[in-house]
Formats: sequence, C-alpha cells, structure tokens
Amino acid sequence: MAMRQTPLTCSGHTRPVVDLAFSGITPYGYFLISACKDGKPMLRQGDTGDWIGTFLGHKGAVWGATLNKEATKAATAAADFTAKVWDAITGDEVLTLAHKHIVKSVNFTQDSNCLLTGGNDKVLRIYDLSKPEAEPQEIAGHTTAIKKALWCNNDQQILSAAEDKTIRLWDKNTKEAVKTLSFDASVSSMEYIPDGEILVITYGRTIAFYKAHSLDLIKTVDAPASIHSASLHPEKDFFVAGGDDFKLYKYDYTTREEMESYKGHFGPIHCLRFSPDGELYASGSEDGTLRLWQTAVGKTYGLWKCVLPEELSSENSEVLYCPPAEIKA
Repeated sequence: MAMRQTPLTCSGHTRPVVDLAFSGITPYGYFLISACKDGKPMLRQGDTGDWIGTFLGHKGAVWGATLNKEATKAATAAADFTAKVWDAITGDEVLTLAHKHIVKSVNFTQDSNCLLTGGNDKVLRIYDLSKPEAEPQEIAGHTTAIKKALWCNNDQQILSAAEDKTIRLWDKNTKEAVKTLSFDASVSSMEYIPDGEILVITYGRTIAFYKAHSLDLIKTVDAPASIHSASLHPEKDFFVAGGDDFKLYKYDYTTREEMESYKGHFGPIHCLRFSPDGELYASGSEDGTLRLWQTAVGKTYGLWKCVLPEELSSENSEVLYCPPAEIKA
C-alpha cells in the first residue's frame, strides 16, 4: 500500500520565507512564527498552519523570528536596523531595539528575560528586557556578518555562526570565545537541541552534528545538493534537510542513509524545523510559502485525515489524504 506525503501549504507571504520557529507546547497547543522578506512576520497555529495574525511595524525585510517557549512573546530581526519584541497574544509591539546595521538573528533565554541578537555589524548583543533603557552587553570577535546566534548550556553560553565561515562558542559571563570551528564554506543554518546538547549545522552540501558543549564532531552526512537548513527529530532517530534543489531529504540519524526525498516547493528551501511534538516539520521557501509535512504519513493529525478506500483489492492501492490544499492568511 503506497503512502503519499501531502503537505499543507500556508500562503500569505509575498516574498521568500527565510526563517521559522516553533514555540514549546502550551495549554493551547503550539505555535509557529515565520520571517519573510516582505517585512511582515506571521503567527500560525503550529499543528494546522492556520493563520492567527501578522506583526506589523518593520520597514524592511525580516530575516529572523522566534517565539519564547510559552508563546507569549515573539521577537524579530530585520533589515531596518532593528530587532523588535512583540506581545504574541495581542500582536502589540513591546520594544524596538535599535542596531547599527541589519539584524539577522534573535533568540530568547529560557526565562524570556533576555534577548540575544546578531547581524551585519558583527557584534552579539544581550538585552535585558526588564531594563529596556539599559545598554546591551556586547560580544565582538566575528570578522563578518553574524547569521545566527543561539543560547545554549542553560543560557550560560552562546553559539554564533557568521559569514566568516566560523562557528564560535562564547562564555556569556567572560564574553570570551571558548572554541572556534572553521569551515571551507559559510555556515547556512544552525539548530541547537537542548536535550542531548546537540548542534546541527549545514554548510555546502554537508549536514554536520556536534556536541554543543565542546564543539566535538559527532557525524557528518553529505547531501546531493547544496543544503540551506536541517532539523533533527526530537527522538533523534532521523533528520530532515532541504536546499537548492527544492527537495526535502529525510535521513536515518544512526545509519546516515537517505530514507526518502520529495518535492513540494517551487523554489529553494531556506528553513526547516520539527514541531515540538515531532509530529510534523515546517519548511519555508523562496516561493513565498510555508509547508507542513507529516512525520508519520498516514496518521490522523491536525488537518490530515486518512481516508481508506472501501475495498483495497490491489497492493498498489493508495492511501489518500484530504487536507485543504492551501491555508491562506
């Protein structure tokens, strides 16, 4: 019996989708935020893709977006030289944090009290959100634009990736680099998995896994095309990756073997993340859409419903799915 992957397509953005992030699981489910070059980050229900609202206020492309675990706060990084903090429940702008250049990355501490930013001015900044008038702490060391910056090790350390082809691990208190990794290509994405302290990075055609505390290499996998993003399933049994060839690849984490691949987008894939429950993963693309993909095809979950034919007389009979073809903002 063949099972066909049928993604949910979330439209509404008018330019490429360049970043996305899930919240933790809350009493109201979990949520998804997307960053787009149209300057209008969007909030959606995570398991269905249903549009909840758009955060209005940026005057340029939005390069980064994140939610805190409780989905009560959102933060965005933009080309208008600002990072913004939002009330994710009302959609109201709470803070505008002025920078000296384009901001590419935002990340909350676990308690949501501090925000880490990074961008084209090569400096990491830590803002105490309870003291918005105070100057941020600054950490310098990268020689080119910072693409991604993440808290790790219970918010005592920081991981940053830059266009200088390095990843650096910083001590928050001393503001010194603990270790630096250099690559032969610019790092295109970085995901931190607190459970197990695993760092997932992509560069060129390579997906690499490192121990986050020490930056010791665990394993690498080479893909058929240039990869822009990868995400490890919460159970760590497989991971997904996507990039230039419009395809999504699914690999066994233990054996490193490709399990399957399929197309759905009409442009390169820029960002990819598993949901906090591991039931789906979301992809964002140059084509301006988000797509939600089932981890276990054939399972009734969210808007997916398995519809079996009354009689399955052939081994080639297909299991059909009837999600809506498109979810519009």
